[in-house]
Amino acid sequence: MNRAVDDLRAWGRAHGLDVDVDEVRLLCDYASDYLDVNELGDFTPVAFEELLLNIYPRKVIAPPESAAETVAAARTLVDFLLATEEIGGKMAVRMRGVLDRIEPEMPIALADTSRFGMAKSLFSAMGADSLEQDAVLSVSAVQEEPAVEHCECPGCSPLPPVRLAPRETLAVGVPRVPLLTDARRLVQWMLAGGRTPTVKGRLRVRDAAEAVTQLAVADPALLWDLAVHTGLVEVEGTAIFDGEDLDPLEVWAATIEFVVDTDTGGAVTGHASLDEELYGLCDMLYRLQAPVPVPLVEDYLEEIGLAQEGDGEIDLAEAVRRLAYCGIAEPATETLRLTPLALWGLRELYTDLGIEAPEAADLTAADAPELIEGLLSGMPVEAAEADIAGWLEGRDPARAATELLGSVSGAPAAARGVAVTIVDRLGPEAEEAVRAFMEDAELRPHVINWLSTRELSAPALSRQEALWVSVDMLALAMPAAEDDPDTFAENMSASGPASQVIEEMWRVDHPDVVEVLELLGRSLRDRDAAKAARKAAFKARSRAIG
Repeated sequence: MNRAVDDLRAWGRAHGLDVDVDEVRLLCDYASDYLDVNELGDFTPVAFEELLLNIYPRKVIAPPESAAETVAAARTLVDFLLATEEIGGKMAVRMRGVLDRIEPEMPIALADTSRFGMAKSLFSAMGADSLEQDAVLSVSAVQEEPAVEHCECPGCSPLPPVRLAPRETLAVGVPRVPLLTDARRLVQWMLAGGRTPTVKGRLRVRDAAEAVTQLAVADPALLWDLAVHTGLVEVEGTAIFDGEDLDPLEVWAATIEFVVDTDTGGAVTGHASLDEELYGLCDMLYRLQAPVPVPLVEDYLEEIGLAQEGDGEIDLAEAVRRLAYCGIAEPATETLRLTPLALWGLRELYTDLGIEAPEAADLTAADAPELIEGLLSGMPVEAAEADIAGWLEGRDPARAATELLGSVSGAPAAARGVAVTIVDRLGPEAEEAVRAFMEDAELRPHVINWLSTRELSAPALSRQEALWVSVDMLALAMPAAEDDPDTFAENMSASGPASQVIEEMWRVDHPDVVEVLELLGRSLRDRDAAKAARKAAFKARSRAIG
């Protein structure tokens, strides 16, 4: 999407158009986050309707009169989609018709407070009118996930917990890895033909040449070295014996060690320098635990200097194909992602190296505190979503709400944020259970918002409660702010609380208020707001001491 927005900017310049790139980027970001619109061609008339009449009113703080600018940006995006042939003429007509219908409806939707999400409700209640007309606030702005940073020394930063496939499933998959299949074929060919290795245990040049022809394998020497390393063949002098009674997973662990930690001279990826950096590349993928677009992998390789190596330009598509052949990467053409076998094998390698590599437990059968603790441990989004869905399936809504909210009474903001986020998925049938926590001072503002967004009877938030929950939400963002201060500062500049709100925060009886105000004092780009935060932090510290 970022690349597409850059293309749109260039298109606008080429056609002499004044493109509101920031507004289009915002459209694309929300479409990607909430509607699975990951490429420009994924936009549909329905996506525009959902985005502008549901997502924007719920997530974005913007005055109703700003709707015209947003719709205009959407129309520009449609023009660009048509010009670049991402859509056809008939689809463009349908999209423009939907936008014509949306334009008078969107200001009404933006002004409808019953549609506001939690973050928007709170900051709107605290004086969002003082925000600039184009200021926006999404929940992600205050609950941003910590950015995943790759450290070239794996021992310097903790590895995230990983969800491993069952051992039985993994064991069945090992013999199906093409690399190992070919290695076994080579061993059987050598044994059947009475062939022997050199006195150093290496494959003879003559046998390697014949294996290429007779077995149709690309690199017999690599296969032979792998077979010896993994025990698929035993070598005693120039005599060889078939490896017997081998544990598939032990063979696979040895395979991963061989592929990522041996000088293979380019035999694995087709590029010697990339083979040397394969451990680092796999480590990055292990930490991300998500498909990485090939262009981003190219950027990563440039960052670590491979583009300047003297052994030729890397054919990344070929490298991905070879890694799939080795059982390390999923056989996809546009993204690079570790296979379940590679994930397991790398964890075994880390453990052998003495690096702590935690395994993410299945949380679907956990109790509420265990679920929240597990979700806070840093597991990937996909695994977290699966665990949350499975956990909720095992409980009726009332029980789920009672267990989650009951487990975080008096808990830190991070745990409370997880519980409230999950409870927010529950429907009105959980009303009685949620309402039962109205007297809990820390949960009361969340309960009120939950009831209000479902149009159930609820009292209005007091000024003090609104201030408290704003501190609570910003406390959730502290880990992300420490990891990526620039992004946090940018988000706060666009959508943070106004100076008059910050000035009052010191009065809030919240355990994280000092840390939150100090964070704002360091992060806010508006000098007056940053100064207000620092003064408020001083007052909060003084009150705590006094």
